[in-house]
Amino acid sequence: MSEQFLQEPEAPRRRRKSSVGHINLGDTSVHALQTMQSQQEANSTKKFQRKQINTTASETNDLDILKKIWVSIKILSYRHTWLPPLIALLIPQIAYWFSNNYTESNPLHQFLELSYEIPGTEPKMYGKGKKDICFVLYMMIFFTFYREFLMQVILKPTAKHFGLHKENKLNRFMEQSYSMCYYGITGPWGLYIMKHTTLWYFNTTAFYEDYPHKTHEYMFKYYYLSQAAFWSQQSVVLILQLEKPRKDFHELVFHHIVTMALIACSYRFHYTWMGLAVYITMDISDWFLATAKTLNYLDSPLTNYVFISFVFVWTYLRHYINIKILWSVLTEFRTVGPWILNWETQQYKCWIAQPINHL
Repeated sequence: MSEQFLQEPEAPRRRRKSSVGHINLGDTSVHALQTMQSQQEANSTKKFQRKQINTTASETNDLDILKKIWVSIKILSYRHTWLPPLIALLIPQIAYWFSNNYTESNPLHQFLELSYEIPGTEPKMYGKGKKDICFVLYMMIFFTFYREFLMQVILKPTAKHFGLHKENKLNRFMEQSYSMCYYGITGPWGLYIMKHTTLWYFNTTAFYEDYPHKTHEYMFKYYYLSQAAFWSQQSVVLILQLEKPRKDFHELVFHHIVTMALIACSYRFHYTWMGLAVYITMDISDWFLATAKTLNYLDSPLTNYVFISFVFVWTYLRHYINIKILWSVLTEFRTVGPWILNWETQQYKCWIAQPINHL
């Protein structure tokens, strides 16, 4: 009896390693500047920069002092990777505030605000044009800042708090957690926008009834261009190989090229209502996948439950709803709304567009 009490208690059994982290049904891995370099590369860079600062040669020279200031700024930017994009965001914003000209005649307006507001509309409606590219470029900088800040200031300390210290696992956790945060916003946001249109709930007939959708309310246009900026920013990081290429690098490049082509064409040729529905099906299912992967890195007992939920959501949205959308292209595309190709009136719902939309 006494021997039983003297025996050491058994260590708690660790949950069996899950394969959720290896599932690649969606591109939910969102890389960052914070996850680019290895620790060895980072340390060598820091040593070189410190050596430049601590040098005693020609310290009285003003040029050398400026060089030291520049190196100090580089070190600060390296330690806080969210700082350069934040500065890039603030400079035009401050200049815009002090200009006292908040109309479209201000060159900065096209970067900071939505362009092509239609006077006299209530609620305010917005058209489309080349200036929208400027807004997308500015939002690309915003997503660079937001991603770096979230990863470095919030997600990295959170990961270490839960015992994730290995560099590879830490980076994967931050990438999936950021995806979870992003899709956790865009999924409900897209549903909210859909709720306030005749498109609710995936009413495919609305794609074609009032086509072409050349104007949109403020929130709709902001949402659509923000999505374009998010995917554009990710495409730049991927194609320029600012991160270490993954095994499926070529597949991801192809995926991003197709995604960007679909976004650009749907916006240019006024199929944005269909694009909204597709965004929702992708974002919500990707949220469940990213959440399952994040919980798996934390060795959470909730992983399996979330993954099972993901399977049901993914099957419903990516198969049932998407097949419903594709079926509408085969059936309603020609019979509902105008059926004509007219470049002057921007009518593009015709026999050429039908197979392209189906693809």
